[in-house]
Amino acid sequence: MRRIAPWLLICAASPAAAQSIVTSSAPDKVAVSIFRDPDRAEGGEINPGWLRGFALISETRTVDLPAGDAVLRFEGVAEGMVAVSAIVTGLPGGVAQKNRDAALLSPASLLDGSLGNRVHLRRTDRATGRVTEEEAVIRSGPAGAVILQTAAGYESLRCTGLPETLIYDGVPAGLTAKPTLSVTTRSPAAQRATVTLTYLSTGFDWASNYVARVGPDGKALDLFAWLTVANSNGESFADAAMSVVAGTLNVTSDFNALVESPPPPQLNLSCFPTGSGRDGVQPVPPPPPPPAAAPMAEMLDIVVTAARRAPAMEMVAVVDTAKLEDLGDLKLYRVPFPVTVAANGQKQVALLVKDRVPFDTIYRFRAGPGDGAAGEPTDIVLRMVNKEAARLGVPLPSGQVAVFERAQGRELLAGSGAMRDHAVGEKVDLVIGQSAQVRVAIENYQPPKNSGNDYRVTVSNANPFAVTFELGFQAEDDGTLDSRLRKLPRKDGMPTWTVRVPPNATRTLDYRT
Repeated sequence: MRRIAPWLLICAASPAAAQSIVTSSAPDKVAVSIFRDPDRAEGGEINPGWLRGFALISETRTVDLPAGDAVLRFEGVAEGMVAVSAIVTGLPGGVAQKNRDAALLSPASLLDGSLGNRVHLRRTDRATGRVTEEEAVIRSGPAGAVILQTAAGYESLRCTGLPETLIYDGVPAGLTAKPTLSVTTRSPAAQRATVTLTYLSTGFDWASNYVARVGPDGKALDLFAWLTVANSNGESFADAAMSVVAGTLNVTSDFNALVESPPPPQLNLSCFPTGSGRDGVQPVPPPPPPPAAAPMAEMLDIVVTAARRAPAMEMVAVVDTAKLEDLGDLKLYRVPFPVTVAANGQKQVALLVKDRVPFDTIYRFRAGPGDGAAGEPTDIVLRMVNKEAARLGVPLPSGQVAVFERAQGRELLAGSGAMRDHAVGEKVDLVIGQSAQVRVAIENYQPPKNSGNDYRVTVSNANPFAVTFELGFQAEDDGTLDSRLRKLPRKDGMPTWTVRVPPNATRTLDYRT
């Protein structure tokens, strides 16, 4: 035993027995698949300041592993990483444990990690601009006053009345400037390995943004859609294979709660009472904060890979659009070229292009049989059929729609609305605004010898052209519905009165409740 014990001590203290640290600073390849906010209403807009969608990120990295135990650090992962979802494949010895490193580099953590160490204190004379440096030792952490020991004694940082800066010789051990995931592994031999890190991350969202341009005849439109992706993480994903998933997943975990990490230390500097600092100099107020960063909504990156011009409607269309694939009951749109998903920014790529799609303009109103209306405006509805025969025939993900028409030689905004998810074969009703030219009046009409349960609907058209009007009655046929309403054809589950109203004319419908 006396011979074995010293040998064990030597082995324990030898560098070979120490755990090696291997750092992967960036991925070789990355794929980002973005899911919409499951709680956002269909057709709702992205809120750049509050992204509640998420992404599945897959990174491929090449690492050089030593023989034996090692800690492998993946730097530059998304700060919204859900660490419990992380999967690492390709390691010869597998993964023993993983850890989301929370010690990020900041002014406070840098100062706290340098406690008791020497730094350089740089000062600038306001009057002469002369810069001086001297060595100092940090004697207190970032909570409250930061106390420095110099050759002249003790003082608090930035309380001399001169601009002061601390210069560090290096970054303290354990701090990193990038969000990092660490895993421990054991390799049977020193070797180079290609590993894949896959994880979920919060702080993403996507939506469709449609642009519809109505043709000169008012009977067809060109439909173009942008795929808008937003990333509120502080990390960019360069040249990523990007895709988005349409549909609503049943998310039962609170991803944002799983991402929450302890707040980083804050650096709040306080001075000694006036006259008690070094040289008794009156403290000066801190400089004003730097200007706020541009909001993410303004940091918009649009990718246009090719263009063509359709002479009939003078619409510029992007050729390379996202490719549609099935993903179970969901739809996946894969961008066919590398895309950089920038930090705290938005990206737009082409989603679809459909030319000369026929449509009908409908003026619509909905009411209960016993409701009244005193000349109410009607909804303007553009109706299309999502079939190949009608020049569509593709899934239409929800999003915002802007409709333009030409007037006086230029394109003007004619209306806007929200589109829900539409499957192939469905009717597409797009409400783009209200019309004050087509109005509805519903009155409790009492003709001679009739009871007080009689009603009359009057629709008036002040346009110089004929319009199609639809009134949907929000009523169930429980056997008591008036026969005149019961005989009406049903649209969207409601008995619907459809009538063609000539220019500057009215039409009426009588019924009983």
